[in-house]
Amino acid sequence: MKDAQPRTIYLKDYRAPDYWIDRTDLKVDLHEGQSRVEATLSLRVNEAHWTPGQPLPPLELQGSELVLEGAWVDGVALGADEYQLTEQGLVIQAPSARFELRTRCRIEPQNNTSLEGLYKSNGMFCTQCEAEGFRKITYYLDRPDVMSVFSCRISADQIRYPVLLSNGNEIDRGVLEEGRHWVQWHDPFPKPAYLFALVAGDLQHVSDQFVTRSGRTVTLQLYTEPRNIGKCDHAIDSLKRAMRWDEEVYGREYDLDIFMIVAVDHFNMGAMENKGLNIFNSSCVLASADTATDASFQRIEAIVAHEYFHNWSGNRVTCRDWFQLSLKEGFTVFRDAEFSADMNSRAVKRIEDVSLLRTAQFAEDAGPMAHPVRPDSYMEISNFYTLTVYEKGAEVVRMIHRLLGAEAFRRGSDLYFERHDGQAVTVEDFVRAMEEASGIDLTQFRRWYEQAGTPRVTVSDSYDSASGRYSLHFSQSCPATPGQVSKLPFHIPIAVGLLDAEGHDLLPDSTRLVELTEAQQTVHFEAISERPVPSLLRGFSAPVKLSYDYSDAQLAFLMANDSDAFNRWDASQQLCVRVLQRMVPQYLEGTPLKVDGVLTEAFSALLRAPVSDPAALETMLVLPAEAYLAEISEPVEVEAIHAAREALANHLAERFAPEFEHLYRDSQLEGAYQPTAEHMALRSLKNAALGYLARGSDAGVELAHQQYRAANNMTDRFRALATLVHCERGSARALAKSCLQDFYDNFKNDPQVIELWLSVQASCQRDGALERVQALMAHEAFDAGNPNKLRSLIGVFCSQNSIGFHSGEGAGYRFLADQVIELDQRNPQIASRLVTPLTRLRKYPAARQQQMREQLQRIFTHSLSPDLYEVVSKSLQ
Repeated sequence: MKDAQPRTIYLKDYRAPDYWIDRTDLKVDLHEGQSRVEATLSLRVNEAHWTPGQPLPPLELQGSELVLEGAWVDGVALGADEYQLTEQGLVIQAPSARFELRTRCRIEPQNNTSLEGLYKSNGMFCTQCEAEGFRKITYYLDRPDVMSVFSCRISADQIRYPVLLSNGNEIDRGVLEEGRHWVQWHDPFPKPAYLFALVAGDLQHVSDQFVTRSGRTVTLQLYTEPRNIGKCDHAIDSLKRAMRWDEEVYGREYDLDIFMIVAVDHFNMGAMENKGLNIFNSSCVLASADTATDASFQRIEAIVAHEYFHNWSGNRVTCRDWFQLSLKEGFTVFRDAEFSADMNSRAVKRIEDVSLLRTAQFAEDAGPMAHPVRPDSYMEISNFYTLTVYEKGAEVVRMIHRLLGAEAFRRGSDLYFERHDGQAVTVEDFVRAMEEASGIDLTQFRRWYEQAGTPRVTVSDSYDSASGRYSLHFSQSCPATPGQVSKLPFHIPIAVGLLDAEGHDLLPDSTRLVELTEAQQTVHFEAISERPVPSLLRGFSAPVKLSYDYSDAQLAFLMANDSDAFNRWDASQQLCVRVLQRMVPQYLEGTPLKVDGVLTEAFSALLRAPVSDPAALETMLVLPAEAYLAEISEPVEVEAIHAAREALANHLAERFAPEFEHLYRDSQLEGAYQPTAEHMALRSLKNAALGYLARGSDAGVELAHQQYRAANNMTDRFRALATLVHCERGSARALAKSCLQDFYDNFKNDPQVIELWLSVQASCQRDGALERVQALMAHEAFDAGNPNKLRSLIGVFCSQNSIGFHSGEGAGYRFLADQVIELDQRNPQIASRLVTPLTRLRKYPAARQQQMREQLQRIFTHSLSPDLYEVVSKSLQ
């Protein structure tokens, strides 16, 4: 155990700062060794905390890994006895209610492996200041409720760093002695320090323009290393679509003269919404037909939109403290999801989002780090950039949208932005604006922000044929979570449809919204002519686990007839899960694995029907993932789940080989690659069919090989490669090996493509998985200092390769613990995220639980960062 634990911070202890910073003027002098940052802060006392005539409180600034070279108050240098350096930062005594503080600090960005604050990536200087990285640049009130107007003067070697960028608008530039130059930037909009950004490098850019609805012309620029300049067009086009959509749907117009994006290879997150200067992980912004899959094109479109939408929901209106993180992230994830749904297939987008929620966020809700959408405490804020804050937070906003309706929600968002422009606010401020604009009381609904865990809703029904009354009986509960044993009832919107025997909707508007507010509640439907089949939780109207005792035949009926596209898919998943759960004990008992006839018949009807929506059909052909089957199982029988899923997939491949061949042939596209929704849908269906064909025959394996060789785009090439790598047929082994080598030879100079190459091998569940991963760690393509490479290889192996990670008497657990211990010394954020698979130990049988616990205890014996300490200590409780 540790002698000194990291300090826990509580929401209840929030207190506004003693001082505000009205202006922040930075001079950043970049060098190859030691760089210098001079910060001039215009400070004033927070009059809410101070009465004139009373002593002024001390000014306490945060700082980390800084060397203070000097400090001046109102132009007068401070002696060593006039300030105090602490572990947390710098403390001085304020001379008056308003004063100016200037500090000069020395930093070493090239040695900053945490990738927080100012650091170097491939010879480029760049920043990541969210959540608390600015304190690694200079001493500051590094908290989101301190909003200041920033200016920044950057100087650097003109040859090495011809491009010098920061937030806002460029206002001046010049040349210095000894081959150096400088650029001055000014951001007129107040912002917290976490939104500060700086980039210096030898970069090229593409430019475009966007004309706002008021007629202003905005310059758009995307900067990247010269080798990637041909991969920028899709991101620029996505940005323009997002800007137009935000004007049309939310009435939000961009406010600066320029919007810049910079692509960076070394980045802990996906992207960062710094005001006017977004910094992106290269994998989230660069794309071309030869190097990016359809999934990458869609992901880039969504992330570009997300970061742009933050300009209002996060920048112009920001969060008061980090407990309110979902105020900006949950709201913005909802906004980007709606944008993606409008740009592509709404049904498929909803299915993708719910799949992530059910597989990963529900697991988070059930784990040791479970927390409300608005946490009430944390040790290290970086650990709370979670699916609960982002994805579940978006679902909470979606429920508000459903309860209010689109028009009232828009009035609420308008009121929120207008009332709080330029402010740092709370979840209550957002919900209150929605209430005032709609007249709807959301008092009980606020429990979604306050209570952790996934609510469970159980439904039964009854039907009185004499009166025509059909009744649904609901009950809700929520399991205990750390620090919250008992939960009050949630306000849960349940979208309900009723289908007659012919599959027609019985309700006048097809769907009725039931608002579940009590622990037990009954809802009646009148004038129902026959006992219906209920279609429950349409569109996944609430993030809950809903249980209704459907028969297999009813699920097949919904799969074929439900007018709600999401529920058709969900019925197919439920039917597959039910069959797989029957096969798991068969495997454990050593009996043959049998597939129920109802499922086979349901797939027969699905595959023989005309294809009206290729994207939706593809989602129904994809079996429930092993990770999802593990999440709904306890204990998790890893080998049995894998064997059952493989057996079901092989059964469908053999039974429907002609149908899959027709789908494959009918989904071919001619001509050049186009990343349109229509073409993406056809490619996804074609490649799903290819996966089944390769399972079923050697001819299917050869078809995958032919597609790999003939592909004119990365989607078809990579899906064919993945099919060969994951195929268990003997004929696929040699082909997979040769194609992997060919893939590497062709793309070894493209880091984003090599991440695909690493991940497809890391996820391969054939024997020797751990040894393959260890060999790849020694490969020239792997860079342990690059978070993308770590996620692609180690992260994928430990989270997506169930057989490999859990085999070998705990060898996979020891491997992960070794990596986490070593990585924590360099990059605590990534270490604390990679350790997640070990934190799920309580889901597994006793022997595996003990092996996982032993590795967590081994990690805990080391001197840990606050990031990793919090996760591991909570997992061992």
